[in-house]
Order: sequence, then structure tokens, then C-alpha cells
Amino acid sequence: MTDLPSTMRAIDPEAAGGPDVLRLVDRPVPRPGEGELLIRVAAAGVNRPDILQRQGNYPPPPGAPSIPGLEVAGTVVALGQGADARLLGRPVMALLAGGGYADYAIAPSGQCLAVPPALSMVEAAALPETLFTVWSNLFERGRASPGETVLVHGGTSGIGTIAILLGKLFNLTVIVTAGGAEKCARARALGADHAIDYRAEDFVAAVKAIAPSGIDVVLDMVGGDYLPRNLAVLGPEGRHVSIAVQRGATAEIPIWQVMQKRLTLTGSTLRARDVGFKTDLRNTLARTVWPFLADGRLRPVIDATFPLGRAADAHARMEEGAHVGKIVLVMDGA
Repeated sequence: MTDLPSTMRAIDPEAAGGPDVLRLVDRPVPRPGEGELLIRVAAAGVNRPDILQRQGNYPPPPGAPSIPGLEVAGTVVALGQGADARLLGRPVMALLAGGGYADYAIAPSGQCLAVPPALSMVEAAALPETLFTVWSNLFERGRASPGETVLVHGGTSGIGTIAILLGKLFNLTVIVTAGGAEKCARARALGADHAIDYRAEDFVAAVKAIAPSGIDVVLDMVGGDYLPRNLAVLGPEGRHVSIAVQRGATAEIPIWQVMQKRLTLTGSTLRARDVGFKTDLRNTLARTVWPFLADGRLRPVIDATFPLGRAADAHARMEEGAHVGKIVLVMDGA
């Protein structure tokens, strides 16, 4: 690391608050430990958990940096002991437990994927958190299989847009909910088979009209009072997968319905899972999804980019709720 600077720019707020706490500061360039890579960051994805962390509602897991940012793309510039030496000097996209809003970030080598030439660094930075989350929850926990019908809430979010794109690549019928006619139109343009404007109609009635016998999987980031409504649209052997709780962390459910339809209720978080789990998931993605990235059949939807120094504007954009796809921070010119 002798050719690297000792300090870097980063977003590392000292206290919780609104977007205005996201200001540039100087921090030491981190050093990679065993099995880790140091990445010179070109771009970093912005995700809903970053906002929760900024607000003081989602602290980093033990050992993770206080700097927010769960996904980056950049070039590997240094290796820790035991890290994959083949990655030195190569462009990678990486899933992090934190630290992405900075010029340099650390990632376990097992949480990195090579950036294919078909993707820009901005596109690559928009992928790890959503790909790992959607694959783990929709396809593994939810067991979505070709020919099945799935309901995805938040269809124009980063998670939602990737779920649409992967769903079509893996021959699912995809129903989404979104807020407003324009967002529904965008979702259908991406490949959603049906898009329901939850502001204008009851999504339960709309889904039942589309699939009277019930659907197979719900991928839910809403929680709260949506949970029993989701169960109402599931068919026999249906699976409900919770990944966030934007409308509340508790719900009352009809247990007889769960029993009669033999439903499965599951869910997960990703950030606190260990490196071994994430490495296994990376290996699965490399086998199943990376080929679609390499040939250009899968690329993320980018809503907007902001320089690192305007991270506050990026968070404000996400909190406004008008975005479609991913918001990304870029390091050059910040």
C-alpha cells in the first residue's frame, strides 16, 4: 500500500439526523485484513438501509465501518493475506457491510464479482445489494420456479426493478405494485406482466382478478398491515418472504388461512449475515446470473447519479419517493 494515500474522502456523520449530516470528511484509508481486498471506489449504490442508518435506526453490525454504503464498484488496489491474488488490478463489484461512501473501501474477496465489459462502473455499483437480496429471498427462500406467479411490492424501487428483470429472465409471471400511473407504466415497460397502482385500487382485489386461484410467492418490503393482505392473495403452498417493514414491524395474521392453504412465512436480512453465507451466495450468482450481465441481457435501471459530495441530495431524492431504479454516488469530481 506504499503508493496509496494515507487519507481519503468519506461520508461519515458523527450524529444521526437528516440528509444535511452527510458531509465530506477525511478518514484514514483502511487496510485489508485476511481474505479482504482494498477497492478504489468508482461508484457506490444508495440503498434504503443507508437512510435508516443515517437516521440512527439501523446501526452497523459489529466490526463494520461507521461509513455508510453497502455496495460499490471499483478497482482492486491492495490485497490482504489470503485474498484472491487474481483480482489485483481488476474491476469488481462488491457487497459490503458498510464503508461504501468513500474513495476506498474494504470487501471480503468472497463478496466480489468481476465487472463484465458490458457494464459501466455506475451500473455495476447498483447491483450487489439488490442482486444478493432478490436472489436470496425470491429464488432461494421463496423458491420461485419457472412458470410461477410472484407479487413484488415496490415494483419501481431498486429491489423491485431487479426482481422484475430477474423474474422475466427466469420465466416468472411478475405482478408489482407501485405508486401512480407513471410508475406502473415504467414497471410494465421493464417487463412486469401486471402493475397495480396501490394508490388508486385495492391490490388484493386486483391480484385476485389476475390470478383467481392465488399466486405462488410474495416478496414484501412493506410489512405491517400488508402482511395479512398478502396472505389473502397466496394460493395453496404459497410462500411469503419479508425483507423490510416500511409500514411496521408487527402484524396480526389469520392463522386458519395459513393452515388451510399450507402457507410458508419466511424472511431475512442480509447485512449481518456472515462472510461464508455471502460467499456461497456470490458463487451462486456467478453461476446463474453473471452470464446475463456479461452478455448485456441484464442491466440495472439507474434513476440518478450524484457526486460523493452531494450524498445529501442523493438521500433526499430517495426519501422523496419519485425515483425509479437505483441512485448511485460517483467518486470522480465529487
